Amino acid sequence: MREEKKFLVEEVAGHLAKSSYIMLADFTKVTVEDAAIIRNELRPLGAEYHVVKNSIFNIAAKQANLPDFTKHLTGHTAIITGGDDAPGVAKVLVKFFKDKQKLDVKVGAMDGKVLTREEIETLSKLPNLAGIRAQLLSLLQTPASQFARLLVAKNEKEEGKAA
Repeated sequence: MREEKKFLVEEVAGHLAKSSYIMLADFTKVTVEDAAIIRNELRPLGAEYHVVKNSIFNIAAKQANLPDFTKHLTGHTAIITGGDDAPGVAKVLVKFFKDKQKLDVKVGAMDGKVLTREEIETLSKLPNLAGIRAQLLSLLQTPASQFARLLVAKNEKEEGKAA
């Protein structure tokens, strides 16, 4: 393998290694301005958007023991990786596609499982990490506040009998 190709494979492998998920998109109709917009929307989530050659990605994916994406590596491919908020990233991609009708999500992978386009759309409808934490906190606080109200009511009832 030529040195240039090795460098590119290592660069893509580095992007794959720092993420628990990957999403592939067809960027055929995406302009430079659109690419800048999508990168800016992904940046706060810690995610990155990179255009890669299919052959380079295929080699890096095999080295990273990712599922086989060969049948999805047609046309122009961009990879989206990084960050801890996969649902948030999926939301950005799905919204961008619906708004612009340009970026087409092909496929993804998370925790070694291939995600179809439909599964990525479903993932985009899930709450992000902050939303899940808020829901969990709400669930934990509800029984405690109900228990506290019960104790107050019992105390008021007992004080009323004593008076």
